[in-house]
Amino acid sequence: MIEPVTHANNPASPFDLENETLYQKWRERKLQDYPQSLGDLLVEIKDPRQLTQTEHEALLVRIRKTNMALYAGKTGENPDRGIPHAISRQFGVQALDHNWLSDDDGLTSLTVVKEGIRNQYIPYSSRAINWHTDGYYNTLGKQIHTLNLHCVSPAEKGGENRIMDHEVAYILLRDENPDYIQALMAPDAMTLPARIDEGGTVARPDEPGPVYSIDHSGNLHMRYTIRVHNIIWKDDDITARAVTLLKELLESDSPYIYKGRLEPGMGLISNNILHDRTAFRDTADHTRLIYRARYYDRLANTDIFDIYPDL
Repeated sequence: MIEPVTHANNPASPFDLENETLYQKWRERKLQDYPQSLGDLLVEIKDPRQLTQTEHEALLVRIRKTNMALYAGKTGENPDRGIPHAISRQFGVQALDHNWLSDDDGLTSLTVVKEGIRNQYIPYSSRAINWHTDGYYNTLGKQIHTLNLHCVSPAEKGGENRIMDHEVAYILLRDENPDYIQALMAPDAMTLPARIDEGGTVARPDEPGPVYSIDHSGNLHMRYTIRVHNIIWKDDDITARAVTLLKELLESDSPYIYKGRLEPGMGLISNNILHDRTAFRDTADHTRLIYRARYYDRLANTDIFDIYPDL
């Protein structure tokens, strides 16, 4: 079992509000030479199932800087489900989230579904999905730390993503007011109401938890959705102001927000960063299919003290 993410302070972590000196040291190095465009995150590769050492190192450098990297491979519209599994293994993640709507092998096929239970959920529609991190509705012991996407085929039109490093969002909030971080680290900052099945049984109880938390290795984790309905925010002024500012940041023209669309053979490797998706339109010749792989463990060699061992 993966150790649960907690909001308890870690004295060795720059994300601990009581460790201002360490935070400032990390912040300066984090933002130094930060990528300016989506293209800075992209690595051209041959086959994601078997990365060369050079390809792997190029991707890892980007992930260690921004918690994400994009690859453009030569597999095109090959629907091989082994591709996302293979690239995940090469980055050391194994604890696949076999969620209740995933396919038999644990992957999720993000495509429009017109019937069945999946038809009731936005990821299986052509509708827009607002800002979130994946698995925000999971229990605290099964939080998603890695999110990988692989594109088999895009839609005829639309389906673009905005992506943002959750650590940078933390910096922008903390610089504005550290109390905002304190509020978002509260164990009841954001609650997902219980999910009730059609028969009236509780499929998932209320799930309270923090937005920002520090894991046992000192890494920052984010659990968040911008959606308005079926979310209960802690009822106090500081939480309301923190949530409002975070929403304003995500809807701004911040240079830290990248925009783009995955094309055939492209993919995203990430430590579950903030992201959204625009609405899209399929045609008979262009049907959107993205494989999603979510893991309870973090990408290997991307812990904060792997990246900054001398902090």
